[in-house]
Amino acid sequence: QLQNKILILTICAAGIGGTFQYGYNISIINAPTSYIQTFMNETWLERTGVPLESNVILLLWSFTVSAYPLGGLTGAVVAGPMAIMLGRKMSLLLNNVFVIIAAVLSGFSQMAKSFEMVMLSRFFTGMNAGVSMNIQPMYLAESAPKKLRGAVALTSASFTALGLVLGQVVGLRELLGGEESWPFLLASNVVPALIQLMALPWLPESPRYLLIDRGDKESCISALQKLRGNSDLSAELEEMLAEQAALKGQRAKNPWELFQNPALRWQLMSIVVLSSAMQLCGNDSMYFYAAYVFQEAGIPQDKIPYVVIGTGSCELITSVTCNMIIDYAGRRPLLLGGYSFMAGWAIVFMVALSHQTQISWMPYLSMACIFAYILSFGIGPAGVTGVLPTEVFDQMSRPAAYMICGSLLWFNLFLVGTAFPFIVKSLAHFCYVPFLVVCVCTAFYVGFFLPETKGKSFLEISEEFKKRNFKAQTHAVFYKGPEEIKSTVL
Repeated sequence: QLQNKILILTICAAGIGGTFQYGYNISIINAPTSYIQTFMNETWLERTGVPLESNVILLLWSFTVSAYPLGGLTGAVVAGPMAIMLGRKMSLLLNNVFVIIAAVLSGFSQMAKSFEMVMLSRFFTGMNAGVSMNIQPMYLAESAPKKLRGAVALTSASFTALGLVLGQVVGLRELLGGEESWPFLLASNVVPALIQLMALPWLPESPRYLLIDRGDKESCISALQKLRGNSDLSAELEEMLAEQAALKGQRAKNPWELFQNPALRWQLMSIVVLSSAMQLCGNDSMYFYAAYVFQEAGIPQDKIPYVVIGTGSCELITSVTCNMIIDYAGRRPLLLGGYSFMAGWAIVFMVALSHQTQISWMPYLSMACIFAYILSFGIGPAGVTGVLPTEVFDQMSRPAAYMICGSLLWFNLFLVGTAFPFIVKSLAHFCYVPFLVVCVCTAFYVGFFLPETKGKSFLEISEEFKKRNFKAQTHAVFYKGPEEIKSTVL
């Protein structure tokens, strides 16, 4: 039982300072919105003697909010080289430096009378999240035994959801959401970072990284023994050595090399489609709508934060459920089901919004839609999307694949965050049409083009994609032409 303990501890130590921070920092910024805007106005008044106009305050606020995804984008780009040079575990540990800087900046911003510090702190928090969103699933999937790989890598999504809920709870007025305490609320993300810094150093590095990237067989075996205990390691070691032999003489790839390589065409298509859809499916916008819909449903203004915690808990419950079933149900059914249900609920939600005022029970239907939409997102797309790059790419392409995945994720988060208010303005009740289109298209893609990866070794998965990429040998021959010509030109 001890080895399972080590694996569980590794999951918790990686998660608490990893994707937990992503969820936590997304939700803690919502509670103090009005206080921070007041702080911006007062600071400006003190400096210049002129108060800010309301649209300028709004602009400054949107800068503060979008500093987070911009930091995330930066983090996602840095994560690849970090994972290759420093290793998975070391990268996660160093990543806490960003959060500590952020906590210091936001914690002292009120004393220093500087709202620019809050903006900067959001950027650093984003960087931390960007790095951990990429490296944590990679570290965990590489450390897990094959039959538990999906479930272990999926814990990243559960930690994100846990962070969301805890952020909503800590942001309540009774705790740190009051007017006096918002700097402490924003600086409270230093606590998970310190927990990770104390726990993670004692746990093993990813055995795959040690063997295939570092070529250090002894360390790999000792890491495996820690993680698996006394169980027989020969089969797993053999599989890793086979992968090492298959990748012999290759170096870690850069993101642009993945686009040039015809052997990775379908893998790349799949992660581009899925990681874009994850943000473009409108799940985060549901949180934006939640408060409005709950208000329409007649829930008193001061009780709304508690109901919103319910939506976060929904995502937490489903991601934990998804954790338990992913290695039985497989990846495809969860993605397909998730996106199909979301498409259905989006239609119902738009109908409910447009009849909100005419029919008395409509607000309750739209309320149910919000919960159903978030549940459908949590059961498949939320978690499975983060597991796939680990499974469909080999050890040398994996960090680069996560860089592409992460950059898309953050760029689209920024895009949706910026565009959604305008979409609502122009489309009113039909603001979910773009999201509906995304869900339907993604469901089609998963249904027709994505192979199942559960229970297969990394080598078997790359063989299956190889068949897809070179279905007709004739295509392969055509492709070789231009490449040869290119090389002679060079």
